[in-house]
Amino acid sequence: MIRPALTEMILFIAPFVLYALYLFATRSTTFDPQHWPLSRIITLAILALMLLIGSFFYFAHFSGAPPGSTYIPAHIENGKFVPGTIK
Repeated sequence: MIRPALTEMILFIAPFVLYALYLFATRSTTFDPQHWPLSRIITLAILALMLLIGSFFYFAHFSGAPPGSTYIPAHIENGKFVPGTIK
């Protein structure tokens, strides 16, 4: 469960980090409040939410088990552990 949560956190933070890198590359003072007005923060937050929503659609559509498949849980056969599978 940690991997999907980290993926979403990274996608949300990415626009802010990219803007900070842009400020650093243009030799502006990165942490100066003048370069982080409320309108810019709102714009970055909207972009971050769009990335999150897009990733939700992507992962829901292109990952997971195919429709109609059956999950067979992990079990023990003849004294040996058999991991869960999807058929």
